Amino acid sequence: MEAVLGHLRGAIERGDYAIGDKLPSEAELGRTLEVSRPVLREALRALQVMGLTVSRTGKGTFVVANAVEDPTFGDYAASDLLEVRRHIEIPVAGYAALRRTPDHLDRLAHLLDRMERETDTTAWVAMDTLFHLTVAEAAQNPVFRRVIEEIRDALARQSAFLNELGGRREQSNREHRAIVEALADGCEPDAVAAMSHHLDRVERTLTEIVRTRPPAAAVSGAVES
Repeated sequence: MEAVLGHLRGAIERGDYAIGDKLPSEAELGRTLEVSRPVLREALRALQVMGLTVSRTGKGTFVVANAVEDPTFGDYAASDLLEVRRHIEIPVAGYAALRRTPDHLDRLAHLLDRMERETDTTAWVAMDTLFHLTVAEAAQNPVFRRVIEEIRDALARQSAFLNELGGRREQSNREHRAIVEALADGCEPDAVAAMSHHLDRVERTLTEIVRTRPPAAAVSGAVES
């Protein structure tokens, strides 16, 4: 999928497909790039998240930008989502360290164990959002939980995006482990620092994805390499 996405993104950024142009149909792209329909659809979804294309029902996929500025996840731009997460999830981690119960810690530890064993991206992403929701629950303020519920779909979309294009899963597991260890110790400063580090890494990966220009190599060469 990364190879297909890199090929299409490169073609758009080079101007092979100009703003306003319609991309070839999925069937045509699949034949040209010699990839399966599911792989192609993942790449096309990623182009939309990056803000390069838009899909119009019954008409096809059209180019709307020639450079990646600010990916969108559901109803929210990445920059807006990250800004809110910093203002909510960092203090939430601190409160959770002071207010968590043994049940909260058990649930988080169980989630971590499952996430570290999970190989399916979709299942891992679902547990990732549940992890952040459970940390909010551990803060024992229903408003915090409601805010995370509101952005849960966006968090899932962002998580899937970062895993597909940034290889974030193992690193994220380690960061989650550090958060839970701080909660278990009941150490507010460590919990705040661990969540802050986690969000720093999320932002860094997003920035790398946005700024990295894909190679001009053909898809077949990228796949083979």
